[in-house]
Amino acid sequence: MAIEYFVFGGQDSRNYGIYISGSGVFGAPERDGSKVSIPGRNGEMFLDNGRYKNIEIKYPAFIKDNFANNIKGFRNKIAAQKGYQRLEDSYHTDEFRIARYKGAVKTKPVLRGLDKQTFDIIFDCKPQRFLKTGETAVEYTASGTITNPTEMTALPLIRVIGTGTLTIGGVAITITTNTDYIDIDCETQEAYYGSTNMNSCIQLTNGLFPSLAAGSNTVDIGTLTKATITPRWWIL
Repeated sequence: MAIEYFVFGGQDSRNYGIYISGSGVFGAPERDGSKVSIPGRNGEMFLDNGRYKNIEIKYPAFIKDNFANNIKGFRNKIAAQKGYQRLEDSYHTDEFRIARYKGAVKTKPVLRGLDKQTFDIIFDCKPQRFLKTGETAVEYTASGTITNPTEMTALPLIRVIGTGTLTIGGVAITITTNTDYIDIDCETQEAYYGSTNMNSCIQLTNGLFPSLAAGSNTVDIGTLTKATITPRWWIL
C-alpha cells in the first residue's frame, strides 16, 4: 500500500513524519455567481461572474511515531508559512495548486499505547489545478502556433526580446521599448524587467492581454527577435 504525502511551499510532509489520505482532494470548485428572482417569472436567473471560487482541500493525516517532535517541526515550517504557496500531493503527480494553510492542528483520539496521532490538514486553494506541462516554456524565433490541450482559457507568462507587435490568437500587444527583455504576465496584467515595472513600454489593443483558448492558437512574433511563452495550462 502506497503511503501518500504532500509538499507545501517546498516543505515535504514526510520530513515531519506526516502522511495523508486523499479522500478530500478530488472535489471541484463552485462557479461564482448569484441568483436573481424576477417578479412574475418562475424560477431564478443566474448571473455568472465568469470565475470560480476558491476550494477547501482537506487531507486526513497521521503521524505514526515521534508525534511531539514531528508536529512541532510541522508547525514551525509548514503551518507557519504565510500567504499562498505551491501545493503538490502524491495523488496528482502531474499537477499542483496554489494554496494557503488554513486552521489549527487538532489531533483526534487514538488507541491507548499507540504513538500514532491523526488530524486534518486544511488548505484554502485557488480553483485551478495547474498542469506541470504548462510550466514548460515554448520558444518562438518565427511565427507559429501553440495548442491548449485543456478546455480552460490559460493566461500565459510571456518573455519578449526586441521591439514590435506580438499577436496571440488575434490579440496584439506592442513592445515599444526593450533594452534586454520584458516579461508580460497575462494573469496579473503587468509587464516587468526583473523588479522594474515596464507597463509604459507596452501598448495593448483595446486594453486586452493575450490568452490561450482551448485548441490551436496562432502566434505571430512580427519583428520581435524572440518570444517565449510559458502557457500555464490548468484544469478544474
